Amino acid sequence: MMRKQIISLLLSLGSVAVVHADTLQLAKDAPDRYVVVKGDTLWDISGRFLKQPWRWPEIWQMNKAEIKNPHWIYPGDVILLEKCDGKPCLRLLKNQKASSGTAKLSPKARIEQLNGMAIPSIPAAAIDPFLDKPLLMTEAEYQSAPRVGAGPDNRVIFGEGDMIYAVDMPTAQQGEVFQLFLKRNTVLDPDNKEKKIGVETHYLGDAVVTKEGEVTVLRVSRSVREIPPGARLVKAPEKPFVNYVPHLPLQPIDSKVLASYGGERYVGSLSTVVLNRGENDGIDLGTVLFAYKPGKLIKKESKDEADRLTPPLRNGSVFVYRVFPTISYGLVMDSTDAVTYGDVVKGEPTTAE
Repeated sequence: MMRKQIISLLLSLGSVAVVHADTLQLAKDAPDRYVVVKGDTLWDISGRFLKQPWRWPEIWQMNKAEIKNPHWIYPGDVILLEKCDGKPCLRLLKNQKASSGTAKLSPKARIEQLNGMAIPSIPAAAIDPFLDKPLLMTEAEYQSAPRVGAGPDNRVIFGEGDMIYAVDMPTAQQGEVFQLFLKRNTVLDPDNKEKKIGVETHYLGDAVVTKEGEVTVLRVSRSVREIPPGARLVKAPEKPFVNYVPHLPLQPIDSKVLASYGGERYVGSLSTVVLNRGENDGIDLGTVLFAYKPGKLIKKESKDEADRLTPPLRNGSVFVYRVFPTISYGLVMDSTDAVTYGDVVKGEPTTAE
């Protein structure tokens, strides 16, 4: 059974405003009242009220704790645009039927039901494949991971329903689910081409342990690509239930695009990109950064003329939804041109672009 989880949009009304150096700008024709409907995302709703959707916490007057742990918002809830101390602010009127439910459920079942009803912060379908897969690993992690050794016959490709034998799985237990993946390429740091960031991988499918031992027996339960001997395995984590709202970074961030997904060198809106900065650099879930096309070299009229570049051009925003210590994954939003390897992605607490 396919388990659908969306990333919840959660909002909370707070008392401490996020400070910006510039005036909050409302979107043209911002409504005084908006009823949330199924299919909405927080980013879409933000754009209805604000010229800069990433400043959502400011119009709600949210503090840091509330940004990290907001309340859920559901179809049927009403958002009102009002004035608070002379400044625009929003107020939420809850749809009691949607948020309270009518059936008597266990606490766990109720949470799962509410999670499914709450609207996502960004399109769930665009990021769902990247939430719990080993997309980028260090070379050492990849080489030391358990691997597929063979099948019961002489085949060199396996798929859904096939039995496979794996080695180096001493702690595997019957019934456990493992993800299968294979090296795609080596990712180099755009700032230093001699520095290897890690190994980019292809997710191949899932397999369930049917027998423990020095050689572990598994049955492939899902296959999205052909599975060869040598494919690596990692224990499948639970898909994270993430709640966040778009916000600017708390400190200046200057990163570059390491890779993009979907098999394309050049990608646009609703595509995932990997950045060479992460939690250690001040990025957290929901951080919004801005992509730029590099400046072009101005043609010289003499060899003595200094090199000069045109200013970099803003090319959409990047909404971070998965963070690791040194890298992060973000969804490209509202791009005007293609985003590619090496493009600059940056942001500051007072950015008002």
